[in-house]
Amino acid sequence: MNTMKKVIALEEFIMFAASIVVLYEFGLPWWTFLILFLGPDISMLGYLAGNKVGAITYNLFHHKGIAILLIAIGFYFESDLIGFAGVILFGHSSMDRCFGYGLKLFDGFKFTHLGVIGKSKI
Repeated sequence: MNTMKKVIALEEFIMFAASIVVLYEFGLPWWTFLILFLGPDISMLGYLAGNKVGAITYNLFHHKGIAILLIAIGFYFESDLIGFAGVILFGHSSMDRCFGYGLKLFDGFKFTHLGVIGKSKI
């Protein structure tokens, strides 16, 4: 792994850790975090309808821009539930990127904006 990829992985890890701190501040039981943290991966079911639908559904649940939008909406409307969902999506996406799982391309699950899964890790 080259130096730049290590720096990016560290940056993603710091964002992941920050999401854990924010979730802790919500005051929910720790086991809630563990259960919901893997929730965005249910979007992989979209691949049952093909690569294009799978990539779209996966990317909707793993896009940091959408996560930040949910956090902002939750803050604006004082909705802990919406904010919590945004933080979960943000943290989950950061964790995935630490392991080299990026947003999906239409070519198939292993093709991401970070490269091919299994060939090079971020």
